[in-house]
Amino acid sequence: IKVFGKSMGPSSYDIKKDIGVVMQNVAVFDELTVYDNVDYFCGLYIKDKNLRKQYVQEAIEFVGLENYTKFFPKKLSGGLLRRLNIACGIAHKPKLIFFDEPTVAVDPQSRNKILEGIRMLNENGATVVYTSHYMEEVEQICDTIQIIDKGKNVAIGTKEELKRMIKNTETI
Repeated sequence: IKVFGKSMGPSSYDIKKDIGVVMQNVAVFDELTVYDNVDYFCGLYIKDKNLRKQYVQEAIEFVGLENYTKFFPKKLSGGLLRRLNIACGIAHKPKLIFFDEPTVAVDPQSRNKILEGIRMLNENGATVVYTSHYMEEVEQICDTIQIIDKGKNVAIGTKEELKRMIKNTETI
C-alpha cells in the first residue's frame, strides 16, 4: 500500500509517525497512570522530551482528562477509558487517524465529547478514517461515506449522494 505517496512496509517508521490508531478495544497499559500511558505512546514517535511533554499535556487536555493524570486505567469509567485510548492514539499529532468504533459502550456525555474531538481534529488538518455501525454518528462527522458489506464496497459518496442512490423502499 501507499500512504502519503510512499510505499508502506513494516519498517516504514517515517510514515508510521504520521499515523494514529484508536482501536475499538481499549489498548492501554494497566500498570501505567493516565499520564504515563499517553507519554509512552507519544514517546514512540516524539523523542524530544520537552516537545513530548507539551504534546502529552495537549492530548490530555484535548480529551478532558487533566483531573485524572495520576489515575490508573482500572479506576476510570468506560467513557474516561475511551478518552484515554484516544489521547494515546493522537498525542504524537498524526496527519492520518483511524478510529475504530470509538463510541461503543460509552455514556452520551462521553460520546458527544468524543465526536466533538474528532471533528476538531479534522478541522485542524488531520485526515480521519472513522468506522462505525452508528449511521447517525457517520452523518454528523463524515464528509465522505463508504459502505462496506462482507468486505466489498457497496457505495461511496456524501450523505446526500448516498440518499439519492436509494429508492424509497430501500434503507441504508
